[in-house]
Amino acid sequence: MLRLLALLQTHRYWPGAELAERLAVSARTLRRDVERLRELGYPVRASRGVAGGYQLKAGAAVPPLLLDDDEAVAIMVGLRAAVTGSVAGIEEAAVRALAKVIQVIPLRLRHRADALGAYTVPVAAAGPRVDAALLTALALAARADEQVRFGYTDREGTASRRRVEPHRLVSLGGRWYLVGFDVDRDDWRTFRLDRIAGPPATGPRFRPRELPGGDAAAFVRAAVRSGPSRTHHQVEVLVNAPVEAVARVIGRWGTAEPAGDAEPGRCRLRMTADDLAWPVLILTQVGAPFTVVGPAVFAEHVRAVGRLFAAASRSVPTGAAAG
Repeated sequence: MLRLLALLQTHRYWPGAELAERLAVSARTLRRDVERLRELGYPVRASRGVAGGYQLKAGAAVPPLLLDDDEAVAIMVGLRAAVTGSVAGIEEAAVRALAKVIQVIPLRLRHRADALGAYTVPVAAAGPRVDAALLTALALAARADEQVRFGYTDREGTASRRRVEPHRLVSLGGRWYLVGFDVDRDDWRTFRLDRIAGPPATGPRFRPRELPGGDAAAFVRAAVRSGPSRTHHQVEVLVNAPVEAVARVIGRWGTAEPAGDAEPGRCRLRMTADDLAWPVLILTQVGAPFTVVGPAVFAEHVRAVGRLFAAASRSVPTGAAAG
């Protein structure tokens, strides 16, 4: 039944014969599973006849979720991350949702989620907060292949109206970016969500295009690196930690690769940021000794932060108990 629901959630019309063939079940079994979904509250519409089929429509209420083990664990971990995330207006809802999930999730899955959370480090974003409604509206438009129109202010401060075919939303360097095809400029572009004015208006449907390179995160990273150096810093450090451990912390917000020297367990970390506080935060979360390769302004920033914290620690007597 989970496979049936996954296919129906594409919201396309499925001829009964094609759906049964995809699921490798009989027409009778298919009808029985559809009835079970209806009993659970899923509004599955059916048409009769030789060309009859099924389609899932939006309902008036949220039906119960049917999740496999991996999906349930992913939801728990994701909600925990959302509580301290950078999407404005979603933290309280994430807390309420997490409380409901914890109440009904099997204990064995709760242990899996706890273990995963204990050995991963969430990184609080230092960039501008993004309105949850804007993020949701763009995500829904991308999923429905609907063009969006919005006001946008570029890095030079120039305001314009844009017509975009949304492709993906990417979180990178503490900021959210929309990757899409700019219709009027006839080219792919990235748009910082904090520079979009107001909620977007949806337009006509479009046929999805193939993104150059196929990787939205890599596309955003390349666009950020090609920006003017006066607003972006290419930070590079050598970290005394294995590549795998560092990569788990930074995710797609940077690149970690072997240092290429004879010392084992050492890697080279590169990040692009327009706020030097952000890479300092990332390195704090990594929690391993490191050496700044460049730029010089970042090395000086690290020294200044070090002096600030060293002075703060001297004000506390050695061995003082926390209270």
